[in-house]
Amino acid sequence: MRFPADALFGRENETAFLQDRIDGLSRQGGAVLVHGEPGIGKTALLEEAARHGTQGRHRVLTTVGVESETLLPFSGLHQLIFPFRSLIGDLPNNERDALQAALGITDAPVHDVFLVALAALNLLARAAADTPLLLVVDDVHWLDGASAEVLSFLSRRLESEPILLMAAMRDGYPSHLTRADIPGLAVGPLSAEASALLLDERAPGLARVARQQLLKEAAGNPLALTELATDAPGHETISPDAPWTPMSRRLQDAFTARLRTLPDTTRRILLTAACDDSPSLTEILSVASPRPAAAVTAADLAPAVSARLVETAGDTVRFRHPLMRSAIRQAAPAALRREVHAALARCLPPGSDRRTWHEAAATVRPDARLADRLEAAADRAYRRGGAADSVFALEQAARLSDEASQRIERLLKAADQAVDTGQQHLLTRLLDAATPWATTPQQRARIQWIKGGLEDGMRDASEGTALLTRLVRTVMAQDDHDLAVRILWSAALRCFWSEPGDAARRDIVALADALPFPDDDPRILAILAYAQPVTSGSRVLTHLRRAAGRTAGDAQADRLVGSAAVLVGDFELAEELSEVSVPGLRAQGRLGLLARALGAQAWSGAQLARLSSTIPVAEEASRLARETGQTFLHGINVATEARTAALQGRHDSAMELAAQAERIGLPVAARPVLATAQIARGLAAMGAGRHEEAYAHLLRMHDPTDPAHQPALRCYALIELVDAAVHSGDTRRARSVIAEMETAASRSTSPALRSGLCYARAVLADDNGAEALFERALADGGCAWPFDRARVQLAYGQWLRRQRRVTDARVQLRAAREAFDALGTAPWGDRARRELLASGETSRRREPDARDRLTPQELQIAQMAAEGLTNREIGQRLYLSHRTVSTHLHRVFPKLGISSRAELASVFPPVR
Repeated sequence: MRFPADALFGRENETAFLQDRIDGLSRQGGAVLVHGEPGIGKTALLEEAARHGTQGRHRVLTTVGVESETLLPFSGLHQLIFPFRSLIGDLPNNERDALQAALGITDAPVHDVFLVALAALNLLARAAADTPLLLVVDDVHWLDGASAEVLSFLSRRLESEPILLMAAMRDGYPSHLTRADIPGLAVGPLSAEASALLLDERAPGLARVARQQLLKEAAGNPLALTELATDAPGHETISPDAPWTPMSRRLQDAFTARLRTLPDTTRRILLTAACDDSPSLTEILSVASPRPAAAVTAADLAPAVSARLVETAGDTVRFRHPLMRSAIRQAAPAALRREVHAALARCLPPGSDRRTWHEAAATVRPDARLADRLEAAADRAYRRGGAADSVFALEQAARLSDEASQRIERLLKAADQAVDTGQQHLLTRLLDAATPWATTPQQRARIQWIKGGLEDGMRDASEGTALLTRLVRTVMAQDDHDLAVRILWSAALRCFWSEPGDAARRDIVALADALPFPDDDPRILAILAYAQPVTSGSRVLTHLRRAAGRTAGDAQADRLVGSAAVLVGDFELAEELSEVSVPGLRAQGRLGLLARALGAQAWSGAQLARLSSTIPVAEEASRLARETGQTFLHGINVATEARTAALQGRHDSAMELAAQAERIGLPVAARPVLATAQIARGLAAMGAGRHEEAYAHLLRMHDPTDPAHQPALRCYALIELVDAAVHSGDTRRARSVIAEMETAASRSTSPALRSGLCYARAVLADDNGAEALFERALADGGCAWPFDRARVQLAYGQWLRRQRRVTDARVQLRAAREAFDALGTAPWGDRARRELLASGETSRRREPDARDRLTPQELQIAQMAAEGLTNREIGQRLYLSHRTVSTHLHRVFPKLGISSRAELASVFPPVR
């Protein structure tokens, strides 16, 4: 069914697009972000789409972001899912508890907004099982931060659901949805023809000159054409000499002019409605009444309805456009606005957060008790998952604090929490406000530490490790050891992302030693591993296993120990512990930390060439890092995806992904991103037989002046470097690197470093000593990991063939070929086949595995299903609805040539 052609002037294409998305809900869900300037017609499009959805027997749910409600965590979500509250009890326990806490049904804290989002997804999916859902969200830029985060999460996961999310927002406003990569519908100005038709419909008697001038000034903005035409006398023109003003200001001025024609009582009701965070007509009329004996009534609001400023329905008042609310507030003197907020506060229950907000808005002078109540409200908001809402409350508490010490502490607390929101502009505003009040060295240092909280300090080099270690000493002197270890961890992370120098690294280790924590404390081990991965390598490796035993069941501690294992080159342990931490982080909804755990698991798995398990993990790590705003972690994960593509032999894809990762990391010289990208490029070039190119890529990691130089990660690409050097015919620089690594090995027992050196010693040896070194590499466990061992066997077989020991060569080359085929590292399997052919033995080509036809997410879901997990269990792990999981499995079966879930076990035997 098409929209009526005359429903909206000049919006045939936009309405047709939205109609098609609605009509296709039975096949595919999703999200659309309608965006444009104020008054361009976004709300009208949503309303038309909602009518079409209703006519198509879809269930339509709506919510509207209101500027005055941005401080109420999950208020927007509450409006959207309230009709389905009876289904909350059917959710899994952890999701039920999280959603009830978010909606204020219980007083439990909200540990992570993403668990709430998963609960909302499953609730809506269940509600849509019988009737498709159309979720309409207007003014999404004014939703509370927690609700916006949930909608952003939902928007990426509705493709397989009969649910369409349609959201509208103003251009130029920050929102979580703008980072969600969902399809956008840009709403531009009306055409000249449509503008003329609309104006003639709304103001048929307008004088010709005024009509022409208004068409020019409105520039295709429907609200301007409608509202300015209403206010324009037929005989007047707009002076062409008048200074230009933005259309939004022109409209506000028009609304303000209309306001002046209304009775005083009506204007007071409108100002009360504009300041209130509730649309309740009863509440607004009660507050607007000067005294009980002179109560105002709905009839007093009638002139505003006639002036088309507001609409009423039942006990609800709604402004016809948000600009009208803004115009009314801005037209009122500040003192009068404060008077209205004070009246609103008096009508609300004592102790309620709403009363506190309005009292704060009514107060100019410092008020210690009100500031304390605002801080308590902030703590409640934070417990409910509203980090952005808590931040604003703390900012207001700081404004009303009567002591400078309280003001700076509240601003710093707000800034620390603002890091969780990922909003740079908010963090900058708070730190700018805090800076003039920071009178002590510790406070100034804390400002620099917090500034570096976003993206591990990579956006601003001013908060270097020296400043952070000075702050650690100050905090330690006050016996605040938990804060000290947090700050020291920030300093250690700087050593991972950038290069502060040996002195800074030694200082961090010395401070870690001075903290009163045991040697196997996961935080201390992580600090040591990140600060001095080589020098402290043996020490960290000694305690890692014991730390892992201590942290069993503590997902966050397991993640830390796993990440430490990556830096010191124990990839078996790193993969194991990172994988162990994942279920707990999933259950807790800690998607930011989950992205890091999956990233460590994927990096380690790529190093071990465990492709079947690593490919889906790397894809999920990359996706979650992007969703949670961790730009440079996303870069590393993209580079890891490039590595797995290179190992599979997808050379072009590997190069494209490496280039994408480099674009992320290069502007700030994010060393681990660039180092991983060079490994991927080296592997891809070698797989394609371009050995000199591969050598050039890999050598970059070992040049201290190159931003791809990362002290730890460069130690774990020695096999690649030496392989490329030998095949390019230039081993001089590689030998220099290996000599340096031999020195490093005297200080570290890193398994990865040992494996690389075992390979290098054998391959770079002269013919007299090579055989003994090859045999030693294969015999003493130095190259025990299957991919490393197979590469030793390949190199050994090549050497034996050159010595004309063909029979012995074939033994090694066959073993290498079988290992490479089992791992799925096709380019290395092909190399082994070519060497066997040169020895006189032919090999059957490796047939592509059916699993290679699956996308990374399909592969992950199929593996979980093969392990016996139900669709609902898989969905809980991957933050998908069970319907989405079912859709993926139905795509998987024909790709694998199977017809049932029971057959998956034969395709996916246990990995380990």
